[in-house]
Amino acid sequence: MQPAQWQDIKGWDSDNLAEAYGAFMESCKTLAKQVLWRAVCDDARGLDASKADKPDSAALRTFFESRFTPWALVNADGTRVGLVTGYYEPLLKGSRQRKKPFLYPIYGVPDDLLTIDLGDLYPELKPMRLRGRLEGRKVVPYWSRAELTQQERKPAGPLSGKALLWVADPIELFFLQVQGSGRIELPDGSRVRVGYAQQNGHPYLSIGRWLVERGELKLEQASMQGIQNWAKANPQRLDELLNANPSYVFFRELPDTGGGPMGALGVPLTPTRSIAVDPRAIPLGAPVFVSTTQPNSEKPLQRLVMAQDTGGAIKGVVRADFFWGFGAEAGAQAGRMRQKAEMWVIMPKEYVPK
Repeated sequence: MQPAQWQDIKGWDSDNLAEAYGAFMESCKTLAKQVLWRAVCDDARGLDASKADKPDSAALRTFFESRFTPWALVNADGTRVGLVTGYYEPLLKGSRQRKKPFLYPIYGVPDDLLTIDLGDLYPELKPMRLRGRLEGRKVVPYWSRAELTQQERKPAGPLSGKALLWVADPIELFFLQVQGSGRIELPDGSRVRVGYAQQNGHPYLSIGRWLVERGELKLEQASMQGIQNWAKANPQRLDELLNANPSYVFFRELPDTGGGPMGALGVPLTPTRSIAVDPRAIPLGAPVFVSTTQPNSEKPLQRLVMAQDTGGAIKGVVRADFFWGFGAEAGAQAGRMRQKAEMWVIMPKEYVPK
């Protein structure tokens, strides 16, 4: 993080900040518990109370410029350009019982999965979590995706009785794990929401990159849609493809309230105004200005967003996953998004970086 001026931020003067106000107030539900954020969040709520409607863009721009300082995000190698991808909340067809065509389980957290937090003993490791299982008296790494595929065939295995729901398409289930949340439409037309609960501790590896490295797809074809098309054309190699990513996500069932899915900050995500970040580089909950382009386009996409989520593939400083919202249209945008970007974190003036 390097000090910056407001005029350094590309697109700051043209963004409609009023569209980001709701997302910022969601962040404040958590941030206001911290001394650094309490006063600015109180003042932001006052902006809402002082008007019949939400504050306009000009009032919010004055508010941010008077109470905050922008910090340019810089990669470890000194460069300022990074990568922004996209994610969304998908809708899958499913059932509470295993019956054709619903043969692929969405699992809850296995009983033998251990999560070890070392932050109390080693503060520098506070953002890190170890995941494993007991083998005798020894903690060993938890099962990888390939190993879990074998374990689920065992009647007394760790996944026995842990299926929350069943869906019809294994590749859609894989991308549900990548997105971290989704909605499931049951045969009677009702819907339930599932959200991230835990992960098996293995690193996320891109199956799109795996296909490109093996010459199965060209780089520009390795979008979510391109991967889905390859999987449909090569069903006999589906396990090989999916097991190239050892990471596995477990879910919990949530009520479908109609709002955005819950992010890592513990507040609902706002379409096109929330991002997932690496919390080691960007304070979770903070406003971030992203200057990038629309998916597969040179058209500018420059707006204030909130760092309200994390993701296994989101590692690095100038790195974000842009939340597009719910449904097929949002999925099309998210699947095509792999854009270069510059980013600025917007912090209260009292903030002093470590």
